[in-house]
Amino acid sequence: MLETHFIAAGQRDAKRLMVMLHGLGDSLAGYLWLPDALRLPWLNYVLVNAPDAYFGGYSWYDFAGDAASGVRRSRGLLFELLDELRAQGFASEQTTFGGFSQGSLMAVEVGCRYPHRLAGVVGISGYVCEPETLLGALSPVARQQRFLLTHGTDDPLLPIAPVREQVQLLKSAGLDLQWREFRKAHTIAGEEELDVIRSFVSAGYPA
Repeated sequence: MLETHFIAAGQRDAKRLMVMLHGLGDSLAGYLWLPDALRLPWLNYVLVNAPDAYFGGYSWYDFAGDAASGVRRSRGLLFELLDELRAQGFASEQTTFGGFSQGSLMAVEVGCRYPHRLAGVVGISGYVCEPETLLGALSPVARQQRFLLTHGTDDPLLPIAPVREQVQLLKSAGLDLQWREFRKAHTIAGEEELDVIRSFVSAGYPA
């Protein structure tokens, strides 16, 4: 079972939810600032720690070893988390799934394979693990999912060119994917990028 931290919406009885996954070596504590930054008072948050310890933080998979098996293991744990949240009254179609870097990769994995439609999938400064394999295992609702992927043109850890190619592959497979590039390194580009994320998340919850 994954360690999580729940942050309640500012509005009572709100059932809309955003799940956020951190990057390599970080933890859920690294995203405690997100609710205040997004300024969406009707949205609850679940911040999640990855399963493996990594130099004072956590990791979703071993990027230097057998990444694919780690991704499969973490994907299963995240499916279990979503199923548990559904049992608690947080419907999948009212849940946005987001992540940064390794967390972005996991968010895309979940969005493409989870059997229930989500409100949206947000991937920041990430990439895709074995995209051809992923496209061969899309869930029946994958092409109904909404994806927003963002990346930095100056990212020194994950250069943008290969990620652009992966995004085009996903788009050509019929995924509903928005792609935004920012002049940034391996980070979130402040209010400029937060505004894009805020608008995308809000659009997943029509009145």
